[in-house]
Formats: sequence, structure tokens, C-alpha cells
Amino acid sequence: MVFKLADLPAVAASFWKEYGAHKVLAFHAEMGVGKTTFIHALCDALGVKDAVGSPTFSIINEYNGNLDGKPVTVYHMDLYRLRDEEEAARAGVEDALYSGDICLVEWPEKAPALFPPDTIHVYLKLLETGERKLQINGK
Repeated sequence: MVFKLADLPAVAASFWKEYGAHKVLAFHAEMGVGKTTFIHALCDALGVKDAVGSPTFSIINEYNGNLDGKPVTVYHMDLYRLRDEEEAARAGVEDALYSGDICLVEWPEKAPALFPPDTIHVYLKLLETGERKLQINGK
């Protein structure tokens, strides 16, 4: 799927309709492509009222949202500053990934062994037109 940033709210709403049953979503993209922006739109679609920002320094942000009329906890993680799986586990990443709550994870390649086998991998790419290409594997 290719989309413009202006289409992001509709893309996010559609994303939850398709992948709302999945709990762990790993976002892959180069720096500056829009992982945090996409996750912000996903949180908006869940009705998150908290300020959604990159958890680069805190590693994990926790939000409250609503999916299909039910309250949900959303963990937004950014593993960029972590060295390896051991450091990620010490930071609580593994606990969040297996909590049964929604986990939206940036830079999952920093700790790939920690992710459950049913993780949905979301790949974002910036095109020359300024649009983003969204590809999803692991359904």
C-alpha cells in the first residue's frame, strides 16, 4: 500500500480493522521515514488521549486506548538505544511483549530474539514522491 501523510488517519483506522487481533507489531524503517508518525496515527485511531511521542530515552511509553469498544493498554517501545536482547530484557521489553497488551515497537532489529513468533512486521519506506510504502509480513 502506498499512502500520503494526509491519508494517515484513514490508513491507521484500516490497519486496526485488519490487524487489531494481533498484539505485537514491529515497525521497520530507516531513520526519519515515519515510524513514530505512523504509530502516533495508530494511537489516535485507538482514541489514546495521552501525548504520543517517541520513547527513545524512556524505551517504553504506556498509553490507554480503546479497540472495538474495549479498553486496551498500548506499549510504545523504541529499541534504538539498546545494544542487545539482554539490555532490552532488563528494560522490561520482554515483559511488555508477552503481556497480552498491544505493543508497537520501533527498531525491533535491536532485539529480534525477544519477539513472539506471531509478531506482525510492518515495513515503511519513503518513496521519491514523498509518499510512504507500507508492507506487512507475518500475518
